[in-house]
Amino acid sequence: MNSKISNIYPWVVVGLLWGVALLNYMDRQMLSTMRIPMMADVRELESAANFGRLMAVFLWIYGLMSPISGIIGDRMSRKWLIVGSLCVWSGVTFLMGYATTFDQLYWLRGIMGISEALYLPAALSLIADFHQDKTRSLAVGIHMTGLYVGQAIGGFGATFAAMYSWHSTFHWFGIIGIGYGVVLAFFLRDKERGTVSAIQEKVKKIPVLKSLGMLFSNVFFWIILFYFCVPGTPGWAAKNWLPTLFSESLSIDISVAGPMSTISIALSSLFGVLAGGYISDRWVLKNVRGRVYTGALGLVFIIPSLLFIGFGHSIFALVMGTVLFGAGFGMFDANNMPILCQFVSARYRATAYGIMNMCGVFAGAAITSILGESTDAGHLGRDFALLAIFVLIMLVILVTCLRPRTINMKD
Repeated sequence: MNSKISNIYPWVVVGLLWGVALLNYMDRQMLSTMRIPMMADVRELESAANFGRLMAVFLWIYGLMSPISGIIGDRMSRKWLIVGSLCVWSGVTFLMGYATTFDQLYWLRGIMGISEALYLPAALSLIADFHQDKTRSLAVGIHMTGLYVGQAIGGFGATFAAMYSWHSTFHWFGIIGIGYGVVLAFFLRDKERGTVSAIQEKVKKIPVLKSLGMLFSNVFFWIILFYFCVPGTPGWAAKNWLPTLFSESLSIDISVAGPMSTISIALSSLFGVLAGGYISDRWVLKNVRGRVYTGALGLVFIIPSLLFIGFGHSIFALVMGTVLFGAGFGMFDANNMPILCQFVSARYRATAYGIMNMCGVFAGAAITSILGESTDAGHLGRDFALLAIFVLIMLVILVTCLRPRTINMKD
């Protein structure tokens, strides 16, 4: 019985964290669709540039916190780090319903960036420890579907606000998150290796600067870092500006454009992340570069998708673009941590992912602000499409330069 439980529990962990991932993206995403309902109470949001600033402050702070979060995740209980961060960002979501000024929203959005940054490095590190080579990509992929479902539900923010109010929408989603945090505290546990995690015991003896030096002296880590950032840039652009782009390109209300854009990406991302995890776990057993090739295949889908999204002015073109984008981004997303595991020891993975998250989010913050100005100037679609050039360059670098020697780096 104990053996059966030990075999099942790694998937229980994925299921528990799936719920946290959903709340993580739902709480951050719904603001992207609620600009118009909130404008009546917060007049500064009439400016798209101001709205871009509000979305970007989350990303800048999230990015700054990510390396710190990774270092913390390698050195303390990942369970309590995850539970604590969930409760804090859910509390912030609840308080946003009481905001009456732009400055209040700005500060709350910044606090949300701090708390949400603590989650992903710890969660992916925990999943990677519970799942070995044959299930790692699939486990990470299933977890990532929670992010996409959360993004889709967040797309209904304006719809919920129209049905009730934007204040009540923030209140109820915050309460749900705090309640789930209590559930998590009872059922989630860290990866046990005796009484104390062997890896945690080693990491505690390694100075932070030495850990960073080990990572930055690894040339392959630099390639993975750029690989993570470049496709992530249009990924953040889609999260923050796609509802606006759909609304403008199709001349429809944001309450319709929000769900249409986020659901089409979320459903295709579900397919992409599961397919990418399944293909990668099998390909890597036959070819050590299997995970790299699967990630590259995702980039192949992303390139034309950005052209459809940027230049399309029909439902067919835009939905085709989002479907291709979601499928490609899902395949990319499912393999980030598994590829990292081929080059970085388990002692440094949360730290490494934290650094990757920081750089990816900084790129996302920059593009979010830039596209806010593009929106005011009437060039949102064109600038969206131009991002395809950077993804193409990264595809060539990835296939040419990233050559792992093992499925799982031990030391």
